[in-house]
Amino acid sequence: MNENLLQFIWQYSLYQPAGLLTADGQPVTVVHPGMRNTHAGPDFLQAKVRVGDTLLAGHVELHVNGSDWHRHGHQHDDAYGNVILHVVYNDDDKIGLPNIPVLELAKAIPTHVLTKYDSLMQASYAIPCASQLGSVTDITKESWLSRLLAERWEEKQSGWQSLLDDSKGDWRNVLYWRMAANFGFKVNADAFLQLARSIPLNVFTKGGSLLQVEAILFGQAGMLEADFTDDYPKQLKQEYNYLRGKYKLQPMLVHLWKFLRMRPANFPTIRIAQFAALIHKSFHLFSQITETHTVKEITPLLDVTASSYWDDHYRFDESSDVSSPKHLGKSSIQNIIINTIAPVQFLYASLQGTATQQERALQWLDTIPAERNNIISIWESCGWKPTNAGQSQAMIQLYNSYCTGKKCLSCAIGLRLLKSIP
Repeated sequence: MNENLLQFIWQYSLYQPAGLLTADGQPVTVVHPGMRNTHAGPDFLQAKVRVGDTLLAGHVELHVNGSDWHRHGHQHDDAYGNVILHVVYNDDDKIGLPNIPVLELAKAIPTHVLTKYDSLMQASYAIPCASQLGSVTDITKESWLSRLLAERWEEKQSGWQSLLDDSKGDWRNVLYWRMAANFGFKVNADAFLQLARSIPLNVFTKGGSLLQVEAILFGQAGMLEADFTDDYPKQLKQEYNYLRGKYKLQPMLVHLWKFLRMRPANFPTIRIAQFAALIHKSFHLFSQITETHTVKEITPLLDVTASSYWDDHYRFDESSDVSSPKHLGKSSIQNIIINTIAPVQFLYASLQGTATQQERALQWLDTIPAERNNIISIWESCGWKPTNAGQSQAMIQLYNSYCTGKKCLSCAIGLRLLKSIP
């Protein structure tokens, strides 16, 4: 037994309510267990408990051992002055508590609750409840996934708050920076974010040719320092040298970009060229996105192709035997909608208090196929296959935030399993 489990059992009444007695033999009826307190002080607030013929209202404190009350020094803390019940698993307190009834729960907790909890904690598989998932109803799973998707995006809001602060509340910048990071995917996300942050967005909104946009991006990426043979990089370098002085730009270090063990189509050179095409195509992407209502409307905004030089190049001055336009593929567009467009829409709407727009962003992912990655493969091996991107995102959140740390007591699925009677 541990205190988290004991609090969980108390919160969800996973004990036999009949025959509860205080240490001095008075009958106990729990009218309301109280609200879980995640801050300092008693574990549950505003509880209602009938002890004997007296209805008590106040706080409840829980400990594995009754002696923990004195060991933690609660008798000297005024925050515990309104405790109406001390709930313990094992009443080993020899000192006693004046005016506070003590309830020992050990004999009232069904064996199957402790057995199921132990099986979850001792599971060696990546998903602790893998062998029991089949017994959980679809409605429990789906409702939990809906909450987890919102939770995942709320966590993004916390992580992106510094970007919003840095941009002085300008959501256009947040979208620009996060879109850049998304173009880098995992390997070059940090480098892409640094690149975008090194170029004020208003440099692009002043207009200009695609070549100028490419020159600024490649130049700031540190990729135009060499002496080139091809005309295209020579033109970029010449254009950048002018724009660098005009806008007082300082390029980043080229070694920050990673090419090793990557498919050529994902080389940062190709991704930068595609990002340049997107910026040139739509200088006002944020306002366009907030006005869209469906994924079908968003997709054309992201449907871009790198300039023709990259049809047969993956690096400057290195031609390829195969020529093909470097479109931003369907899976890449879906990845950007899933990881940037929809979350930005949701977070912006949440701060604006626009519930309809929030719901719309959540629904966008319902129309996109589920992602394919290692985490989703683990879930599928347990017999749980996501039907859309909203579910796959939620399952990633569930795996990372709950399963890996075995936080089954904070999981709706864990609760359902522990509450079920064998």
